[in-house]
Amino acid sequence: MESFALHSLSPSTSTSFSRFSQLRHRPRSVISRSQFSHATPSALRSPIIISQPFSFPSKPKAFKFNPFSKPHYPIQASSSPPPPSKSSSPTPTPLQGAKPLPFVISVGIGLIVRFFVPKPVEVTPEAWQLLSIFLSTIAGLVLSPLPVGAWAFLGLTATVVTKTLTFSAAFGAFTNEVIWLIVISFFFARGFVKTGLGDRIATYFVKWMGKSTLGLSYGLTFSEVLIAPAMPSTTARAGGVFLPIIKSLSLSAGSEPDSPSAKKLGAYLVQNQFQSAGNSSALFLTAAAQNLLCIKLAEELGVIVPNPWVTWFKAASLPALVCLLLTPLILYKLYPPEIKDTPEAPALAAKKLESMGPVTKNEWIMVVTMLLAVSLWIFGDTIGIASTVAAMIGLSILLLTGVLNWNDCLDEKSAWDTLAWFAILVGMASQLTNLGIVNWMSDCVANNLRSFSLSWPAALAVLQAAYFFIHYLFASQTGHVGALYSAFLAMHRAAGVPGILAALALGYNTNLFGAITHYSSGQAAVYYGAGYVDLPDIFKMGFIMAVINGIIWGGVGSLWWKFLGLY
Repeated sequence: MESFALHSLSPSTSTSFSRFSQLRHRPRSVISRSQFSHATPSALRSPIIISQPFSFPSKPKAFKFNPFSKPHYPIQASSSPPPPSKSSSPTPTPLQGAKPLPFVISVGIGLIVRFFVPKPVEVTPEAWQLLSIFLSTIAGLVLSPLPVGAWAFLGLTATVVTKTLTFSAAFGAFTNEVIWLIVISFFFARGFVKTGLGDRIATYFVKWMGKSTLGLSYGLTFSEVLIAPAMPSTTARAGGVFLPIIKSLSLSAGSEPDSPSAKKLGAYLVQNQFQSAGNSSALFLTAAAQNLLCIKLAEELGVIVPNPWVTWFKAASLPALVCLLLTPLILYKLYPPEIKDTPEAPALAAKKLESMGPVTKNEWIMVVTMLLAVSLWIFGDTIGIASTVAAMIGLSILLLTGVLNWNDCLDEKSAWDTLAWFAILVGMASQLTNLGIVNWMSDCVANNLRSFSLSWPAALAVLQAAYFFIHYLFASQTGHVGALYSAFLAMHRAAGVPGILAALALGYNTNLFGAITHYSSGQAAVYYGAGYVDLPDIFKMGFIMAVINGIIWGGVGSLWWKFLGLY
């Protein structure tokens, strides 16, 4: 369950566009730079309503960056196009349909596997044919010949047309309760941003801890930790809450995007929030949609995690909190800001809170609803309420009280897109497990590992590293989980790794690789698109922090998990 999608905004949130434009102190902003994210699966571009900007009064000098120094006109439809300028050349017709080269490569991979790679004797023809279609689908996720939902539908159609799967089997995953929990999580994220609750919480942390740049970074990090368990979208947290605050703080300090002054403050705050988000998401089961899917896929392979929310949190708590405490300090040394002190930030935050007024009725409803939902997620197994049912209860309360309306839900295009393409992908992966492909692959890998006489801890380290670095090929955390989680979990078990330990470690790993590139996750697109961090710095710091996180999770985590009895 995981890029910056403004296309999902409803007409009722049109004012959010104007607020967002007020953050643009240079013509080039989040939108211009994030155009690269068209290659990112659209379903992962979490629908974001940009919250009320964290605007501070700034020195007169800051007003020279007025976004209205040049006129901005909305795009309007007209009955007839304007006459072309005499001096202008004819506009080339945009490419329609699938991109030829990615299409040929994606389909070609499946055809090669199906007709030119010898089928192992242990695998049935039906399973081998499904594997070839699945590999073509995964290749399309990476190469993007079509939007991810469209490409997944083509793969689904291929399974039915070739009679590889029956219609009911092909569409079976559309009733998967975890997928519906992921969809509802998008609606919760919209409620957080629409009410302004997330903005208010983060602003309080700026007020309390913002006297220095390092304190400011810790304040923003801790506020995300507080919000994360009830706002299961890292992308929505990034674009709807934290990026507007970081941009306003940076601009008030004279740190502008796409300029040398970005290093003053903005680059460090963006990099810190980006690198910390993975650990915030790994800390709670409900902090990211992909976590819930990991637990569900593990169950399908016979790995049952007891009391999932509590078990997940207990196992993640020590290594995640150590990383969250160290990340701002490490980046402060390795990627230092030029401005070390921000004495005006607390006062400016207090002024911002004053302008926001008292907590609104809708914010209180959101607080109570999220506390109820999180409580049911924690204790639901004890009282017999499943996680998805708890989420349905929460959404029903938001709809009944008018915090959200049905148009808000309908306008969450990314939520419905996720339902479509992710159900297809999960359905294919489940059928591969049922047909024996996953077990065959895991046995092959396990036999190779045994040939090197690796113990299960060594096999765990090798498989976790492989799972992590393969993500350089993916532009989606959820896509990665749907494609590889089941196979890697089966490999772990075949190599002798305890099942619950393997399932949880892969889940935590899925969150940590979300910050290694500018396309590795939805929040990556948001933060890179802000214009404060250069591409080389994204790759450099992403790799360095990946190694540091790996050492902490591998060292502290292994001792902690042994203490908890996971192995």
